[in-house]
Amino acid sequence: MALVRPLDENEIEPNLRENVQFFKGPLGVIPNSVRTMAHRSPIAQAFTDLNVAVMTDYGAVTPEFKRLLGYVSSFASGCLYCQAHMILASERFNASEERLNDVFDFEASAHYSEAEKAALAFAHGATQVPNAVTPEIGERLRAHWDEGQIVEIMGVVALFGFLNRWNDSMGSALEELPASKGEARLSGATGWNVGKHV
Repeated sequence: MALVRPLDENEIEPNLRENVQFFKGPLGVIPNSVRTMAHRSPIAQAFTDLNVAVMTDYGAVTPEFKRLLGYVSSFASGCLYCQAHMILASERFNASEERLNDVFDFEASAHYSEAEKAALAFAHGATQVPNAVTPEIGERLRAHWDEGQIVEIMGVVALFGFLNRWNDSMGSALEELPASKGEARLSGATGWNVGKHV
């Protein structure tokens, strides 16, 4: 059960309500996490601005791959809410069936490049507590990505670090669309379930 009630869309301050429409593109909904943040509009606005900046397409770290990075980061943290959101968003950003099916075991997959595997391994290590990024993981990342791209990759990991803690601690209720994608795509492969996010 959610710790704080998400605001209904019509309860959100008008300027913020307009800005958070952004989330409907990648997710089909304004997430309950953002609707909960909206109890303090500046927090929800700052988060929305950060989300837009981090998830923008600057080139090589594509919007599809950023969502897969978000999934791996959320998987490593154990956040069931964000796992469902990111598997949905990855699908909506045209991740192939093969990439969606292999994201749980990306290292063994022929559907991820060596550069992508290095970034996903970094995301997995950077999410763990204590942090598990070794010099070898850093060198592997630098072998494939430039500094700006590494900043983008870390931006995704950090964004999901915030979201994973928010959603797990607040018990954010999972919306119907991501819940159905989590059930369809993740339950058999990873044992995913909605958990406390009802």
